[in-house]
Amino acid sequence: MPPHEGLVHPKEYDIKDSNVELIGSDLDHRVKYNSAVTEPAWQGLGQEPGLRVWRIENFEVIPWPKEKTGQFYDGDSFIVLHSYKVGDNKLGHDIFFWLGSKTTQDEAGTAAYKTVELDEFLHGAATQHREVQAHPSDEFLALFTHYQIRKGGVRSGFTHVEPEAPKEITTLLRIFKKGPKSRTIIVHEVEPTWESLDDKDVFVLDKGEKEKLFVWQGKDCSPMEKAKAAQVVNDLTINLHRDLEVISQHESRSKIFVDLLGGKDVFERTFHCPRPGHFQKQDSEPSDSPKKLFRLSDDSGQLTFDLVKDGEKVRRSDLDSNDVFLYDTNTRLWVWQGSGASAKEKAMWLKVAQAYIRRLQESQDNSEAYYTPISKVVDGYESPAFLKTIEV
Repeated sequence: MPPHEGLVHPKEYDIKDSNVELIGSDLDHRVKYNSAVTEPAWQGLGQEPGLRVWRIENFEVIPWPKEKTGQFYDGDSFIVLHSYKVGDNKLGHDIFFWLGSKTTQDEAGTAAYKTVELDEFLHGAATQHREVQAHPSDEFLALFTHYQIRKGGVRSGFTHVEPEAPKEITTLLRIFKKGPKSRTIIVHEVEPTWESLDDKDVFVLDKGEKEKLFVWQGKDCSPMEKAKAAQVVNDLTINLHRDLEVISQHESRSKIFVDLLGGKDVFERTFHCPRPGHFQKQDSEPSDSPKKLFRLSDDSGQLTFDLVKDGEKVRRSDLDSNDVFLYDTNTRLWVWQGSGASAKEKAMWLKVAQAYIRRLQESQDNSEAYYTPISKVVDGYESPAFLKTIEV
């Protein structure tokens, strides 16, 4: 019997699914087998400010090379820890678990559980965030000089992968500002075809280490996008002697770039291609839907979820330390955990938050609610981003 017979590819994670529906499953037991104090990846953390990144590989937390910070793969899940100074003798922590659009269920579940574990290692004072590839939060993007999405990644689980025959490598990177008002630059790998081109952006074509690099500057691209393309090219050529050709769309020779992408019979003078995922929407105005505050409590003996405020300003005094609150700001779902909340309330926060997002998704036509970032803060350790959303 061939060694791969009977094996299947692991299930890709559906971002609409809850990360906590596997509690009590085999995955849950496998992940929790190693407690936070014995997890090698966590040793020495929480002592000084800085940024640390890990990728989930076969249920393990593997350190990500520093030189690749800000680079993510659509087939993977990552954990990012940002530790920062709060006052003179205190550190604050943000833990992000990042889910690629093609990550597996195993990887997504492991990232979520390991995020909780890392929070426990940091004495439960961290702010936890769920980030998805297509709709990263501004707080997450601010951690990196550029946010880069590449295709591929590792595959978790018991999957046998057949080696592929060598083939020519062609990589096309699209470089663009997140929006007209933003200073964040996105680097996103796209299909290496002329149909991926757009007049407003810059593109870098890499056909392998021994080949010349090409940079194509769309006629309506910005100076920031040109500058970021130069930085990306520098990263690709560091310590390597590779030729580089920069081509502006305004030049007649820009047809060279189109030809390299299979467009030899194409004579368009303009190119338009929607940006990947949620980046099609640039600096859109906040939703007019009212902000809502909900209370999660088991004071009655049963777990209840009740609307507290709808459209009114939320104040710090509205938050009772004995319970857990969900605060929907339209752009993010915040979960505030009171210091006196019960163990059941604390354990259910992510499941309830995911259920709330699912309900929004199902109740709205063409909804993208499942992209909504979810963040949890702890009473007394609220992050600056959360404090900006309420009246103290």
